[in-house]
Amino acid sequence: MSEPLRDLARRAVESGWRRRGNGDPRPHYVVCGQDALAYHVVKQLLATELRAGTVRVTVVVTQRGGSDGPDIRSVRGIRIVRADRLDEETFRRAGLVGADGLALLHQDDVGNIHAAYCAQAVDPEVRLVLRMFNTRLAGGVRQLFPSSAVLSDASMAAPAFVAAALGEVAPTYFRHQGRTLQVARRADVRPEDVVCGVADMRDPRFVRVLPADESTADVVLAEATGQPTGTELAARRLVAARRRRPLLMTVRALRSFASRKLGIATIAVLGVIALLGYLISRAEEVSPGEALYLTLVTTLSGADPDTGKDAAAQIMQVVLNLAGLALIPLITAVVVDGIVNARLALHAGRAEAERSGHVVVVGLGNVGTRVMAQLRDFGVEVVAIDKDPEARGAALARRLGVPLIEGDAALEETLRAAWVQTCQALVVVSTDDVANLQAALNGRAVNDDLRVVLRLFDDDFAERISSAFDIGISRSVSYLAAPSFTGALLNRVVIATIPLERHVLVVAEVPVAAGAALDGAPLAEVDQPEGVRLIGHTPAGQVGQSGVDWSPDARMVINAGDRLTVVARRAGLSWLLRQTSPPPPVLPPTPSTPPAPRTPGPDRTRPEAP
Repeated sequence: MSEPLRDLARRAVESGWRRRGNGDPRPHYVVCGQDALAYHVVKQLLATELRAGTVRVTVVVTQRGGSDGPDIRSVRGIRIVRADRLDEETFRRAGLVGADGLALLHQDDVGNIHAAYCAQAVDPEVRLVLRMFNTRLAGGVRQLFPSSAVLSDASMAAPAFVAAALGEVAPTYFRHQGRTLQVARRADVRPEDVVCGVADMRDPRFVRVLPADESTADVVLAEATGQPTGTELAARRLVAARRRRPLLMTVRALRSFASRKLGIATIAVLGVIALLGYLISRAEEVSPGEALYLTLVTTLSGADPDTGKDAAAQIMQVVLNLAGLALIPLITAVVVDGIVNARLALHAGRAEAERSGHVVVVGLGNVGTRVMAQLRDFGVEVVAIDKDPEARGAALARRLGVPLIEGDAALEETLRAAWVQTCQALVVVSTDDVANLQAALNGRAVNDDLRVVLRLFDDDFAERISSAFDIGISRSVSYLAAPSFTGALLNRVVIATIPLERHVLVVAEVPVAAGAALDGAPLAEVDQPEGVRLIGHTPAGQVGQSGVDWSPDARMVINAGDRLTVVARRAGLSWLLRQTSPPPPVLPPTPSTPPAPRTPGPDRTRPEAP
């Protein structure tokens, strides 16, 4: 290697760039997966690192199944490697040797661990990002693979569904550098606890995130001071309201004992008996007690006909006898109907004849299981629906005492069996977009005021459904979780994600590299209206809670090694990462063989003589 190339390679390593085995200095990331999460991670990798083609992304697509989400093969600028399984040969074909990171995003915990072993055999130094549902295994996996990050998209997305079900703005709270921060409405926190304005959500049709004028934001990021806010307050209000309604619950339980038609018929017959009893008491001029006695005896047993009475009294006595004949079968029917309903309720797994104020969760897969567990942690009553009685969360539902109704939530009778007509929210998080939409629409048909939280895999489809069917909240799990997976793959610290309606904000700590665009610039250049908001600055060499300046002077100069804590949109974070990254090395042109001398020939600039 010539001296200029050696010098270039040395400077590339010092600036954080690894030289690849094929001589390509660009960062290389390998992503294994083809579902919506892999799609969003790849898109964010390209948006974050794309600087005139300075990043390479290889996607390994296996043959074990497709995806209901966007087609990852439609993304431009990536290399697709097809394989039957994730083994050492596949990773070698994908160019894993020398790669900057590997993301294992299949929904298979054991399969991802096995793939991590194979990847480590190919390149022991590659950074691993594993997708896992069972977060209890995360500690053990990190011991097996020290340079790994284990993340659960279900755990990241579940709080957003819980907050939406309870009608709260966002459930985000996190601890960073000695402070616990939370997202709350400005009215729920003290002014001195506000860190920054997050969004103006007063008009749900037009949500403005990170507005230039922070005073207009009604949703803020604030320091937690021990006072319950957000989801916890909603849950406590729900529990308190249930405790204040014992009489109402009793009346509803009695009302549900029989069917509506039987109830109407019984009430009508009792009304006729009461009216005629009143008329008899007036005609006989007896006390109310004697009138009640005469009415009951006449109705239930029938009195001996008395021809001495006038015609009106005889007619009333005949009608009373007929009402008595109708009342006894009605009472029998009510009792039988109540017993049948009780047996059906027991068969369906319902502990009570009727519920009110609960949350119905459809689908006990990865996300539904997390949502159910977190709602129960907040003390909220839950009824679950799933087609499969042995779904992933079925065992946990039984352990938590959550009634599980086996059936198709797209059918109205299944939703009624879960008492969706009296619930406070319907959370639909199964893996079938069409069934999810049908369940949401049928739930709205049963209960016009129902709050619907709908999971859809396709983000564009979700936005169209939200506006077309007036379903206020529809969330994509992959859209909510992708920033954290991308940050882990890039070895950047993503502290938390904040879902706000259809927007997602990211809280991140970004280091400033030597030679970056922001190296030597004032802190004021970090803030970008509706893009990036600086909330903390850590000078180089002062990592730790004592070194963080939570109210930095905007005139302070940024130095290499400083760390910037920001709240940003995804596009804003991509811009900031480009501004804080080292400039890419430029390879000199490879020396080539000088061109051969031209052979003298006729001058083509002038026409030849004929």
